[in-house]
Order: sequence, then C-alpha cells, then structure tokens
Amino acid sequence: MSFESLGLCAELLSAIDAQGYSTPTPIQTQAIPVIFEGCDLLAGAQTGTGKTAAFALPIVQRLSEKIPSEKRRRPRVLVLVPTRELAAQVSEKMQYYGRRLSLRSTMIYGGVNIQAQIERLHRGVDIVVATPGRLLDHAERKTVNLSRIEFLVLDEADRMLDLGFIDDILKVAEYLPEKRQTLLFSATYSQSIKDLADELLQQPRRIEVARRNIAADAVTQALYPVERGRKREMLSHLIRKGEWNQVLVFVRTRYGADKLTAELLFDGIKAAAIHSNKSQSIRTRTLGEFKRGELRVLVATDVAARGLDIERLPHVVNYDLPQVPEDYVHRIGRTGRAGEDGVALSLLCPEEQPLLQAIEKLLKYAIPRQTIPEFPQIAVRRGGVKAKAKGAKGPAKAKKRAATPAPAATRSALAPAPVQPPAKATKATKTTNPVKPAPRRKRVVEERPAVKIGRRGQRSKR
Repeated sequence: MSFESLGLCAELLSAIDAQGYSTPTPIQTQAIPVIFEGCDLLAGAQTGTGKTAAFALPIVQRLSEKIPSEKRRRPRVLVLVPTRELAAQVSEKMQYYGRRLSLRSTMIYGGVNIQAQIERLHRGVDIVVATPGRLLDHAERKTVNLSRIEFLVLDEADRMLDLGFIDDILKVAEYLPEKRQTLLFSATYSQSIKDLADELLQQPRRIEVARRNIAADAVTQALYPVERGRKREMLSHLIRKGEWNQVLVFVRTRYGADKLTAELLFDGIKAAAIHSNKSQSIRTRTLGEFKRGELRVLVATDVAARGLDIERLPHVVNYDLPQVPEDYVHRIGRTGRAGEDGVALSLLCPEEQPLLQAIEKLLKYAIPRQTIPEFPQIAVRRGGVKAKAKGAKGPAKAKKRAATPAPAATRSALAPAPVQPPAKATKATKTTNPVKPAPRRKRVVEERPAVKIGRRGQRSKR
C-alpha cells in the first residue's frame, strides 16, 4: 500500500516524499482511514512505529478543508503529551505538515516563561501541543480557549498515567466540547488505560499493530551481570571496545545522572546529562549536540524516555533497571526505530534481580545473558582470604603452647610471690611525708595607664 491510496492530498504527499518515506507503516495504514471516517480511536503501537504521522497527516488535511473565516484563529486541535521533549517532537511534525496548508501550531509546556506562550496564543493558532499541567495553568488564566476543539489526541497515554497526570487530563476534558473526535495512542496496555478510554472515548475503533507490552523486534537485547560498584567501569569498557560513537544511557535518579556524567568525563568520554532539574534551554541544547554527534554519551532519566526521537540511534544502555517494567519497553524503544536495527544493553547487579524478574514477566521471555571475563558478577573481596588464613593459624599456635610443658627452673621463676598483708599505718608514717598542696598562681593584674585630665579638670583642682 502507498500513501496515495490512503487519500492524502498532494501537499502532504510532497512533504512525505521530501522526508524520504515511500511506504506507510502498519499503524499509519490502519489509523489514517479511521481518522478520516471521524471515529474515536484506541491504538496500541510501539514507539518508533510512525504513530505521530499516523494522526498528524489526516488531522492536518481535515483542518485545511474548512479554515474559519475569523481573523483571529482559535485552537481546533489539542495534543496532550507527557514530557517537554515529546511536545517539541510532535510540534515539529505538526508545523512541518501544517505550514504547507497554511495552518499554525504552537507548543505549551512548563519550565519556560509563560508570557511568551500567552503572546503566541493571542496571535491565534490552529494546533496546540501541550503537557497537561501547563495547559491547565493557561485554562485557569483564561489565556487559551478550548471551546472549539475538534480533535483531542492523547499521545503516550500510558506514560502520562505513570507520571500521575490522570486528574489533569480529566480536568482538561471539562474545558472541551462534548462533540469531538478523540484519539488515544499507547505503547502498552493496562487496566488504567482501559478505564481512561471508557471515560473519554465513545465507541472507539481499536487498533493493535503489535503484541501487547513487548519490545520492538528490531532491537537486540542483552544483559551483563556486574557488581554495582563496577558498572561505570564496565560501561566505559563497552564504549571503548565497541567504538560506540552515540550511546543513550538511562539512569534512575537525577543525582545518578550527574554523577555518571562526571565519571565518564573523567574517563575521557564526552558526555552530558538531561533530567528534570535542567532548564529547558539546556536540555534542548544538549539534545541538539547529541543529535549532531558532538556528544558521545547522553545520560538521561525516565523523564526523557518517551520524548527523544533520534534518527538511527545505535545503542541504548540501561545503567539502572527501571522500577516500572513498562518503562523498560519505552527506554529500549529509543533505538531500532523506523525499521532500523538497534542494540539495547542492561547492566544488572544482584540487587536488581527482582526488577529483572518483573521485566521478563512482562516480556514473557528471558533476556539473553552475556558476560565479560574482566567483570565478574560477584568479585572476591580484597584481603578476605589472607585474613581468614591468618585467623586460622592463631588458635593452633595457642593450643601448641598450652600443650608444651615448661621446664622446672622456668616454673619456679614464674611462680607467683606470696602475698603479704599490708602493714598498719602509724602516726609517724602519716606525719613524715605530708602532701603539700600545689602553689597557687599569682593573678597578674595589668596596670592601666592613668586617666589624663584636661585643662578643665586641672582648673577645678586649683
């Protein structure tokens, strides 16, 4: 099947051709006709399968068919995403397709000045890509009008629920008109996703282009058992030995991201970190440097696991296994995108064994193990064997000494002397050597200089 057969207009076909795409992906083949029909959609697709274009292309074309006559445009499309990085990615796609049909798009997220966003909304836009929290701020300030929304898209809905956005999503829905088309995209399915779909969607069409909760087939996975204290050493070894030029490393905490970045820089590997404590400008600049190849390693927390779209990213490393098993699927989904091959490695320490069991239970298969001789999983503690041997010799020597009888002369010399009763103290003994008290130190008082008397004082004495 080709894009022409999906009913797309000539402007969008030229935009697709300029990107180098010739054949639609499975999610695009199934989702685009449903959106053209005007039905609600519940779609399950892995990351990197082209689902952004699956909803962007038909929505942009339908908007262009009826452009309002008002001079100031009001938003007619609302796309909710979990992170700033994903908002930037989706907004870029919307602008790319929309500008060919004279449509305006903007993105709204926290961490930046809200005044600039208010000015862009005041000028008028057709498409808004936003995170739920900042969008609610605009809605409460009445700086955005959502009463004319025709399309509501929930992208990476499962991630938004993991981040606790369920209440914000439902509050945003209260500002929207009841008559609208709602599209929900999720990489994994859970009971909370089903409940959200029942709340917001009306008789939706259901599309699932892959099995639930599994990793992409194009990604080669492997586990490397190692001690926790040697993870960074193993990571540096893998990067140097494999001559990796572009690696995305996921850690669990923000402190861990900064610490690992400093250690990699000390090893001579150019690296940088992005997490929620970094400002949006720094995160955008760091991500741009990584995409251009100026950085060899990008260390990120799960806040960026869904929003990074890096073409032909070859390697992803789970430095720390995620607490939520579904996050493992999203992390390794950063590689092996759009039909490209990728490698996802995980460094496993013994304390993370329960997390691994939960991940393999979700995947329904065991991840292959690989080992490096230089990095055993449980290393022998330094000095432990020597200390044990030294302790073993001590009791043996003591027993040997106790068993050897001592000679008679030595016994007599070592025999204890008879204890004599103490002599009674007499009066003479008490008075002969009296204990003298220690002499007290004399307190030295500094002499203060005499007070000078002025002329007035001298006259009074006269």
